[in-house]
Formats: sequence, C-alpha cells, structure tokens
Amino acid sequence: MNVKPDFSKHSNQASTAPAFLSVWDMHAYYGESYIVQGVNFNVHEGEILALLGRNGAGKTSTLRAIARLGDPELKTGEIWLDHQPLHTMASHEASAAGLGLVPEDRRIIAGLTVEENLQLAQIAPPIGWSIERVYDLFPRLGERRKQEGVTLSGGEQQMLAIARALCRDIKVLLLDEPYEGLAPVIVDEIEKTLITIKELGMTTILVEQNAVRALNLADRAVILDTGSVVFDGTAAEVLENAELRAEYLAI
Repeated sequence: MNVKPDFSKHSNQASTAPAFLSVWDMHAYYGESYIVQGVNFNVHEGEILALLGRNGAGKTSTLRAIARLGDPELKTGEIWLDHQPLHTMASHEASAAGLGLVPEDRRIIAGLTVEENLQLAQIAPPIGWSIERVYDLFPRLGERRKQEGVTLSGGEQQMLAIARALCRDIKVLLLDEPYEGLAPVIVDEIEKTLITIKELGMTTILVEQNAVRALNLADRAVILDTGSVVFDGTAAEVLENAELRAEYLAI
C-alpha cells in the first residue's frame, strides 16, 4: 500500500518562544468555495516566515484572511497579533493594529508622486519610520521622490509598496509574491532590504512562488496544500527534505 508521507509531525517544533502572531483554526470562504480549511500556525517576533505551496494551495487567501480584507470571508477561527484579536476587527482596524499587506499588484496610487504615496500612508507623528528613514533604506525612492509612482520600474514600485507599509509603523509585514516579474538583481536588492528590516525587528510573512529563494531567506516555513497546513517547521528542514519539496513544492 502506498501511504502518503505525513510531514505535519514537524509542526511548531521550530521555536519555543511566545508567538507574536497566532492563527488558530482559521476557516475562510469565497462565496460557497471553502478555501482556507482549519489553518493553524504561529509567527515569532522578528522572524521571516515563508508561506509556501503549489498554485491554488490557499497561500494568498490565507494572507488576505489574516489582513481581514473580507475576501475570502473569515467564517471561524482566531487571529491574534501581540495580544490583539484581529479576528474581531475590520480591515482598517487590523491595519491600525499593525498589519501591513503588500499585495501582488502593489496598488501604487496613480497621479501621486513617490513622496505623496508615502505621505498618504505616514502616521503622524511617525514613531519608527519617517519618510526620510525610508529613503535611507531605499535610496532610489529618495532620488525619485517627485516622480509619479506608477511610472517607476516594477522593482522600484515594489520598493515603494514596502516603504509605504513601513511608513505606517507596522508590526508585521505581509508580502504577496514580491518577486513576481522582477529581474534577479532586483530580487537580490529587495532581499537585502528584508534582511535589514528583520535585523531591526520586523516580523514578515512571505508568500512566494520562488520557493528556493524564499526558503533561503526565511527562518521558518509553513506549507499549505488544498487550504490546510501540511508542514510547519524550519526553512532548513524543507531545504534538506527532497521528498517534502517534491510532494508539495514541485522542486
């Protein structure tokens, strides 16, 4: 008999530290379509978590449910960020509580310059991330501060989207396919930035189809399959486990 391997036994072995963000028994739907099916995982403060899986596994849906966007609709389950119950909040309240989602399409606002995009997001007064500090992190944005945001290159727009999230003094950065369509040299630059903000204490959840790059960057990995968690452990475990990679990531 061919028995499918069970990788879930690794779940939550990666750290005994208290969770900073906890997702517990999360179920979410697009209409009648059951997309997120009892997802559980923890993210620890200051780490990068790679949320991985094949196309259609539920990665983006899980990220959007955490951000409380309403699509998919969270039916049951709990989401806690730094002792705050995100599952009881609307999307703008979850954003104010410290979530910063950078969607795949980046959502740069047409008609506004780089600086105006940042000013729109900037909280007053800034606590940790002033616009000038963001320019220190992304010098290219500083050079192009008066340029309309939508006329930037794809890589520069991704930098602007991340910078805009930081300007809200977020606690957790949610990145959906940040490397999509970008040249490897630009991906290298973005990864260096993610490492820098991690060293400054930022917590990040990264959804990315380029699983190898994501795993080389991340501390831990959660793998989804048909809306459920099939693995939760260290990124190194995934890189070292060819059977796991072949079964759920096709690498």
